Amino acid sequence: MKRGRPLIAIVGRPNVGKSTMFNRLIRRKRAIVEDMPGVTRDRHYADVELEGRLVTVVDTGGFIPDEKHEDPMARYIRQQAQAAVEEADLVLFVCDARTGPTNVDQEVAKYLRQSSKPVILVINKTDGRADAEEMVADFHRFGLGRPFPVSAEHNEGFIDLLEFAIPKLPPSDVEPVEAIEDVPDEDRAIRVAIVGRPNVGKSTLVNALLGEERVISSPVAGTTRDPIDSELEFMGRKFVLTDTAGIRRKSSITQRVEGFSVLGALRAAEDSDVAVLLIDATEPAVDQDRKIAALAEAKGRALIICVNKWDLVRGTSKEESFRAEVKWYLDWVDWAPMVFISAKTGEKVKKVLEIALELFQQQYFRAKTNQLNKIVEHVTSEHSLPIVGGKQLRIYYSAQVATAPLAFTMMVNQPKGIPDRYARYVIGYLRKAFHLKVPVRLFWRERPGQEKRKAAGKRFKAREMSKRRGE
Repeated sequence: MKRGRPLIAIVGRPNVGKSTMFNRLIRRKRAIVEDMPGVTRDRHYADVELEGRLVTVVDTGGFIPDEKHEDPMARYIRQQAQAAVEEADLVLFVCDARTGPTNVDQEVAKYLRQSSKPVILVINKTDGRADAEEMVADFHRFGLGRPFPVSAEHNEGFIDLLEFAIPKLPPSDVEPVEAIEDVPDEDRAIRVAIVGRPNVGKSTLVNALLGEERVISSPVAGTTRDPIDSELEFMGRKFVLTDTAGIRRKSSITQRVEGFSVLGALRAAEDSDVAVLLIDATEPAVDQDRKIAALAEAKGRALIICVNKWDLVRGTSKEESFRAEVKWYLDWVDWAPMVFISAKTGEKVKKVLEIALELFQQQYFRAKTNQLNKIVEHVTSEHSLPIVGGKQLRIYYSAQVATAPLAFTMMVNQPKGIPDRYARYVIGYLRKAFHLKVPVRLFWRERPGQEKRKAAGKRFKAREMSKRRGE
């Protein structure tokens, strides 16, 4: 993938602190960190400013060069790490100071020397010890130049490392940080989170959209752990796709790492502009799908219900009946568009991005006040207004007050106690009038000055009563 920023890849054998270093460099916790090997599996990208330069940093899984006895997952991880090295402008080769050089480290070093990429040897976990230089002395044998002792956990040694590393990067075709202007929300990259239960094809869909094996796709549930960001351009717009871990019921989450993965998936959905809820066409929608859809709606995120593996059921199940069944089960998000795809064959996968772009643009729709007020007239004329607090509800006027999610305010005489069914009716009317397929918020407010008018009315009545008594 073409990038305007220099790319720094972090590689090394399992459990040397690569993800901790990644989080330290990007100054936020994006990768899962756990004291066990194999937690990180895919390439994990993040853009950051380092020493005044805009760069992209990529975290990788534990690199084990030996292909003889590795299982399929280890092979996938190694291939992802090799892909990161191939596209990198600079490689940070991370080793563990506590264990010293190992045979696996030696094999990784051999591979990196053959890659002809610029490599900086980083010795992690020195933790400020006075004998740090002695701890790293044995690593000179790798023939990769000066080893840099650091502690990613305690943020030690990074100033020297970056002062040495940044000048080795090639010139960037992205403007310096000082010259970058804020991009309006409507024009920025569109964040799309792919969410769903385990093993419904999320990683396969991401790879199909990217046109390359960017993330590991495996029939083994739980393969994806970190939320993985990948950039692409489609129809003239930039997208950031986030592949997430499968979200399963709490009672099914047995490993601590998997618990972190699910939290990461939920955060990715919250941070997205559009959430793509992936459902397996060979299985009916279940309670977990309802909860994921509810999360997207509660956070005001645009939602696409994406039915995957449709190639396996075509002919045995009609699209109309499946659509009706899902809409019935997810009835409170029946406004969300639904698309039927096959991530494996690539059928209709681009339709997901087309709909995501449409929904993103709808999130920033702005209605004219005169249009809204005409809609209010139709609402009140076609459906009798309820009685609230013993008084007939009156809608004076309406205004749009927010975007992403869209929010409208109705100025009324009785804002308290308006029935939910009437609020749903008004929202449905707004959706129909403006062809909206995104979350809509509706607020009922008392007309400005209403309290003063009530007080004035009470004073008028009091004066009238007083006059009558005087008579």
